[in-house]
Formats: sequence, structure tokens, C-alpha cells
Amino acid sequence: MKEKILIVDDEKDIVKMLDYNLKKEGYRILVAYDGEDALNLARREHPDIILLDLMLPGIDGLEVCKALKKEEKTSSLPIIMLTAKAQEADKVVGLELGADDYVTKPFSIKELLARIKAVLRRAKEKENLPELLHVGNLTIDFSKISVTLNNKPLELTAKEFELLTTLIKAKGRVLSRDYLLDNVWGFDQAMSIQTRTVDVHIRTLRKKLKAEAKRIITIKNYGYRFAAGE
Repeated sequence: MKEKILIVDDEKDIVKMLDYNLKKEGYRILVAYDGEDALNLARREHPDIILLDLMLPGIDGLEVCKALKKEEKTSSLPIIMLTAKAQEADKVVGLELGADDYVTKPFSIKELLARIKAVLRRAKEKENLPELLHVGNLTIDFSKISVTLNNKPLELTAKEFELLTTLIKAKGRVLSRDYLLDNVWGFDQAMSIQTRTVDVHIRTLRKKLKAEAKRIITIKNYGYRFAAGE
């Protein structure tokens, strides 16, 4: 059975357009027109992905995203933010809160469909990971989306956790900054988020990993790799 998508937007014309095109692709559709309904539907129906508008009446999209990512039962729900706002700061805030991708209105339905498929693919890849992975003094719990260092919990942001997970999954292969940008943030190099975002997150992640930071190895002028057995 095709995946279930929750559309959250207060613009009825956009909802109607998305509902028509996504149903044509075979997806099952749920609709919420405000933040409160979005939270209730997400908690009750557990959709496979959420298309979340930023500007909503009552509880806005950023607060909805933040609330869902904080709750254990909904923290793994993939979220693509839809918004008319084009400022980079808004994109960064949404991504930092744990959104998987960000599409600015107006958008083409073909682009959105491609983004949906990419996010769903990455979500399925995560399901194939082991529940627990021990690397040195690190323990990564993929089911709880948590990391401990020397048996003490590390406070990682959603993107820091995804970045670490992506590097680990590569099994020692070198990943370029553009690859990480695309697979962790959902943006390719043509988008306005720059690859410096990757370097900034690597820096903060290393700081939190302390002695285990040595496992994230920089490949000059290219990217990074994770050394699990070194």
C-alpha cells in the first residue's frame, strides 16, 4: 500500500492541488489546516511523511515541527516544510529543528514529488540500521535516536544525529560535502544553503564527541569519513 502523507496548510487552493496530484500518484492523504489539528493527526495517524507549511494560524509550522521532534512516538516522522518565506535564516531554523527538507512556494509538483520520494527513501534506509551500534566509547541507539559517550547521554540536534548516522552508514567511505548536504539536509549544491553548513555542523559534532571526534576524518578539499575501527 502506498505511503500516507499529511498535508498541513491553511491555503485551501494549495491543499486541493496537492491532494489531487498526490492521490494521482497513489499516496493516501490526510489534511490539517492549522497547527493544532496537525499535531493531533500526526500523533493519531502516524503518517509516513508530513508536508508542513511554516505560516499557520495558531501554532505555526516551526512549533509543530519542534513539538513532533521532541515526542518519542513522532520524533522519527519525516517532515518537508512548505513556505513562501525564502530567507535562508528560516530554512536553517526549520532544518535545525529536524525538518528533512524545505521547499519554497511557488514550487513545481514534479520537484515536490522528487523530494518526497528522496525523503521516504532515506527514512526506509534508517529502518534497516541496527538498533544499537557500539563504536569505541560511543553507543548509537538508532531506535531512540540517541547517542551516549562513556555511558553518558550526548545532547545532539536532529541534524547532528543524522550527520553522524550518514557518516557511519558509509562504512569508511569518504563522503563529499555536497553528498552530505543532499542526504542530510535534502538540498543539492544548487540550493541556497551552502556547503559551509556541513563544516559548521561537523565542528559542533566533533566538540560534543570529545575524544571520539578523531573518528570523523577530514579529507582536504572534499569531505569527511568516519573511522569506526581506528
